Amino acid sequence: MRSRIFSASTPVSHGAPARPGGRRRGFATGAAVLAAALSLALAACGDGKPAAEAVRPVLVSRPTGAVNAVSAYAGEVRAREESPLSFRVAGKLIERKVDVGAHVAAGQVLAVLDPGDLEAQSRAAQAQFAAAEAEYARARADQVRFAQLGKDQLVSRSTMDAQDAAAKAAQAQLNSARANLDVARNQSAYTQLRAPAEGVIASRSAEAGQVVAAGQQVFALAADGAREVAFAVPEGAIATFKPGQQVLVELWSIPGKRWPARVREVSPAADPASRTYAARVSVDAPAGTLELGQSARIYQPDAAASGLSVPLAAVQRTGNGTAVFVADVASATVKLKPIVTGPFGQERVPVIKGLSAGDWVVSAGGHLLRDGQKVLAVDRDNHPVEK
Repeated sequence: MRSRIFSASTPVSHGAPARPGGRRRGFATGAAVLAAALSLALAACGDGKPAAEAVRPVLVSRPTGAVNAVSAYAGEVRAREESPLSFRVAGKLIERKVDVGAHVAAGQVLAVLDPGDLEAQSRAAQAQFAAAEAEYARARADQVRFAQLGKDQLVSRSTMDAQDAAAKAAQAQLNSARANLDVARNQSAYTQLRAPAEGVIASRSAEAGQVVAAGQQVFALAADGAREVAFAVPEGAIATFKPGQQVLVELWSIPGKRWPARVREVSPAADPASRTYAARVSVDAPAGTLELGQSARIYQPDAAASGLSVPLAAVQRTGNGTAVFVADVASATVKLKPIVTGPFGQERVPVIKGLSAGDWVVSAGGHLLRDGQKVLAVDRDNHPVEK
């Protein structure tokens, strides 16, 4: 049996009920016709002109000071002179007299090696020197006696020359023995490690009972006197640091207080592990202000920054670089304005070129706008801004 399809203008017979499917199709068609009629009526009321575009409200703000106009680096207070201390001879460490943090005087004994072997060597050198001295005395006596016999022509000239050579050889042996004795005595004295200057023991690398080699570090001494701040410069910023450059230093323990400082040295080679360059600054601070190991920050003014910055969300990427939407309050439109930015911060971006302090920058939602679009500029209090 065929099903009948009814339109909105076709009368429905009350003799037989229509199928459910046919009724839904009839209602859908009627709704479409009604929508078309309403559209024609609205178009007639508007004289056939398209509806005006709605004005979009946008949040705007003025550019503020650039947060990245000053670059900050973490550092640590260190002594101007830091000396690794070690023994000049090898041996067994039998006594350690100081601990880390101890203040020591110049010449103070810090550690002692077992002197047994070196003292034995010194005694052997002393015996060799005594033997060489006796041999030289005998050779000199023979030389004098043969010289007298030579005057009386009782010995030949060659015999006299041989005796003179023997005396010179004995003299050389005596000089060698004396030098060996001096070395042995020095090495015996090297069993005591002494502080080269007044300062503080910064670190310890050996303990009593340990056998150390000559030149192996035992202590690190931070000499009294000037204090500096050591820090690491990343590869991208190494070109901006030069010796003699003026910077500022702030201690973590004294926030808000900054002292003038000067870059004293910058390493010419990067650390192979961190790929950073070691640098040091001399701080013009009152004596006693900087303590060893304190944390500090080094502030370097960025000469490239214009002093203006915009919110991170305001920056738009374009095919030619970066830009921001600037609201023209007089015409109630926005304009896409190209800018040149500095290093991006966590929340703001410094603007090197392209903006003035009086511009109203769209702070958010710029990706939904187009150049020349009608807008209503409002501030954070939702008040319309005025030119």
